[in-house]
This record gives sequence, C-alpha cells and structure tokens, in this order.
Amino acid sequence: MSGMSQLIIAPILLPLLTAALMLLIGEKHRWLKARLNLLSTFTGLGIAVSLLLWVRTQGQAESIGVYLPGNWPAPFGITLVVDHLSALLLVLTGIVGSCALLFARARWDGAGASFHALFQIQLMGLYGAFLTADLFNLFVFFEVLLAASYGLLLHGSGRARVKAGLHYIAINLFASSLFLVGAAMLYGVTGTLNMADLALKIPLVPEADRGLLHAGAAILAIAFLAKAGIWPLNFWLVPAYSSASAPVAALFAIMTKVGLYAILRLWTLLFSGQAGASAHFGGEWLVYGGLATLAVAAVSILAAQRLERLAALSILVSAGTLMAAVGFGQAVVTGAALFYLASSTLALCALFLLAELVERSRSANEAPLDDEEDVIPSPLESPHPPKGINLDDEQKVVIGQIIPWTMAFLGLSFIACALLIIGMPPLSGFIGKLNLISALFNPQGLGVAPEQALGTAGWTLVSLLVLSGMASLIAFGRLGIQRFWKPEERPSPRLRRYECLPIVILLGLCVFLSLKAEPLLRYTQDTAASLQAPDAYIKAVMSTRTLPGPTTLANETQP
Repeated sequence: MSGMSQLIIAPILLPLLTAALMLLIGEKHRWLKARLNLLSTFTGLGIAVSLLLWVRTQGQAESIGVYLPGNWPAPFGITLVVDHLSALLLVLTGIVGSCALLFARARWDGAGASFHALFQIQLMGLYGAFLTADLFNLFVFFEVLLAASYGLLLHGSGRARVKAGLHYIAINLFASSLFLVGAAMLYGVTGTLNMADLALKIPLVPEADRGLLHAGAAILAIAFLAKAGIWPLNFWLVPAYSSASAPVAALFAIMTKVGLYAILRLWTLLFSGQAGASAHFGGEWLVYGGLATLAVAAVSILAAQRLERLAALSILVSAGTLMAAVGFGQAVVTGAALFYLASSTLALCALFLLAELVERSRSANEAPLDDEEDVIPSPLESPHPPKGINLDDEQKVVIGQIIPWTMAFLGLSFIACALLIIGMPPLSGFIGKLNLISALFNPQGLGVAPEQALGTAGWTLVSLLVLSGMASLIAFGRLGIQRFWKPEERPSPRLRRYECLPIVILLGLCVFLSLKAEPLLRYTQDTAASLQAPDAYIKAVMSTRTLPGPTTLANETQP
C-alpha cells in the first residue's frame, strides 16, 4: 500500500478530529474555533486536490486507490476507494465548503451554538460518502451528514427554518429507513454489502431470488432519489434550502449530489452490462424520473419571486438533468453530465451566497422580505462595529464597512450566475449543456445517424434542456429587473470582504472552467468510461491485500 493510498482516509479523519477538538474548546473561544475550522477545511481541500492529481497521473491500471482502515480484506472489512468520480466530488466538496465557510465568517457563524463543529461533521459525512465502498458504511456516512445538516438548517433560528427543518428531518428519516430495508434485502439475497463483491454476486443470483433482488434495489433507489431531489420525492427541498442561512444553503448545493453519486455508483456497478438478467435494471425509471423532475422544476421556476427560491429550484433543474443523462447508460452522455455537474454546483453555490446580499439591498431601506422578516437578521445602526464582533447578544448582525460600487458588484455577479445556470455562452454552463446535447445526438460516437442514436427520451431531454433554459432566462430576467433596474431610491447594502471573496472565487473558477474546458472534459469522459466498464474498480477492491501485522512479521523473520 503506497503512501498516497494511506492519504485516502485523511479527508474523513481530519474533520472528525477537528470537530472533537472544537467541542472540547467550548463556546467561549469562538475566534479560535473559527480559525481551526478554516485551517481544517482548507487542508481538506488540499488533500482532495492531491488525491485527484494522484488518480489522474497514474496509469489506467493503477488509477484507483484502495485503503483498508481495519486491515481486513474485502469484502469482510471497511473499504475506502478513490477513483476519478470520487476524487472529482471530493474536490467540489472542498471548494464549496471553503467558500461557504469564508462567507459564514462574516456573520453567520455566530448566529448559534456549535456551528463550526457541525460544519466539520457535515464535511466528514460528505467526504466519507464519496469514499466508502460498502453499503452499510454509506448508510453510516449518510446519517452523519444528515445529523449535522439538521443542526445547520436550524442555525440562526426563525419560524421559517423550524417549519422547513421539521419537514426536512421527517422525509430524510423516512428515506433512511428505506435505505436500511433495501440494504437488508440485498444482503439477504447476496450475503454481502461490499459494492465490488455485490457486483460479482448479482449475476449469480438464482432466478427465484431475482425478484427479491430487484425489489431491494428499487427500495434502495427510492431512498437515494428522495435525497437527490427527484420528483415527486422533492417537495421538501425547496422550502428547506430557501429557508436555510446562505452559507448552509451553499453547502447543501453539494449535498444533493450525494444521492446522485450513490445512484451513479451503484447502478453502474451492480447493474452493468455484465449483471446477467439484471443488466441495466431500472435505467428507464432513472431517465423518466429525471425528465419529470426537469419538467416540473422548469415550470415552477417561472413562479419564483425570491432569489433563494429560484436557486433552490435551479438545484432541481440540475438534479433532473443529471439523473436523466445518467439513465441513458452511455459513457459519452455521462461524461458530459459530469462536466455539467461541476459547473452547475459551483454556480449554484455562488447564487445561494449572492442571494442574501441581493436581498439585503432590498432591506437596506427597511423594505419587508415578504412574510419572512426573520430569515435575515436586521442590521444595527452603527456601521463601525468592534473588530471581530459579528452579532450582539440579541443575535442582531453588526454590518461592516461599506464597499464601494456594491451594487455594481452584485449586478455583475448576478449576471454571471444567471448565464452559468441558464447555459448561455460563453461560460461553462453553456459548454456543459452543449456537450450534453451533442452527446445525446451521438451517444455511441461519430458515424451514428441521429435518428438511430436519439430516441423519444433523448429528444424529450433535449427539448426540456432548451425549455428549462428559457424558463430560467425569464425568471432571472424578471428578478434582475426587480432587484437592480426597478426605480427605487435605497442606500447601497453594506458588505464585508469575507462575503464578496467566496463569490469571486466561485465565479472565477467557473470562468477558468470555461477557458480550460478541454482538460476537465477529458477527465469526465475518462471517468464515465471507467464507470461503464467497472472491472478495474472491482479488481482493485477485491485484490487489495492487508498489511502484515507484528505477529506475521515475527514469524517471517524466524529461521
């Protein structure tokens, strides 16, 4: 086992130990906890980037890293795996987490207790879900990130958050129960929960047990689809995300991708073309579920009156697009969808952060925010608070110094987010959608006639991609006019630099993806190709040997 392979567990251990240290420090030294949180989050991002570079620079046969935390061989012990897909999502999690935390440092981290510890536990759950290669451990990490998200969603209090939080907790507890039932049924049929071992056992399942196998997989899929926000299981998502504080909602932008990741990972492993009678089981349901989600979200987005709600509905547009594309089971389509995933996640994270600043510009002259005046704490009168103090004893925000041209910054950032999410040129959102449509027309590669490559579902997805973009254009245009062009005298909002920096970073990364799209497209296409041919993943997991223990080494050294 190489030194880099042992780094695989670091993204899980680092936030775990950081959160434990924060709980020992207590609430009196909040400034120390904030600095520890920043240091740990940035270090985790650095580790994720190192793992991605390591996976990318290895040869094709060695592009999968495996770590056995308990030193038990698969399928008997816990197994952590990093490959192209998990490394990409680790980096996205690190970027989103770092930017959300920078934004929270301006004021939101002091709006409640244990924010920094919960933030680290949330990151631990996300990293663990993307790295684990065992269904039961996937359930454990799901529960870890969900438990932390319950506290983060309620962070800052407020009637709207409590109401949405109760719905959020109820639906996720129900989905977790389905997760356990589905995993238990799969274990009863196959006798294993290791993902690679499941892929080997499923083709050997007797015909008499295949119905039970499919029922367990379907129940498991319902749990993942509910967490991914697929219609009609997504009624909880928009109220919860639009009510959460801005940094928490930004972090949640990557959390919905955990359900999509689980579907993509398990479906390509367990029901690949080598699964015998179960090959490609449920693929049509994924396609049509994604199409339904995309259609409903496109219609709903036209009615959005708040920027936070528009951002939450845009997550559903993204989820529907990705799920439908994955369901086609074509490597070139999946590769284009993964590029779209990276671009849309960064853009949506930036939009959630920007939404609070834009809404603050409306409330600068004490204009009410619909019926939820307690969503954003009202500012104090003094624009010059003591250094390092964000909120007073009544949880009212102390706003920092005025940044010149704040409305110009908000307007340009809003335009950039809109272009990215709508999919208009020249930014990476357009590149992602263009490659996705191109892949749908030629899923098998060049030389295939469009009428042979693109069926009814493909034409429907192409049409919905165009129509959802038009719906987003109308919604963003209407809100942009109301927020920036409406003739209304009001003072410019007062912003902190910590609030502007993460938005600049996220949009800058999207611009970088636009300029350097080819390397990422090659990476996502290689990722999709490895997913559609899972033999390398299975071989890497099942062939990893344990390290020799002290007793073994002593026996080997004896004459």
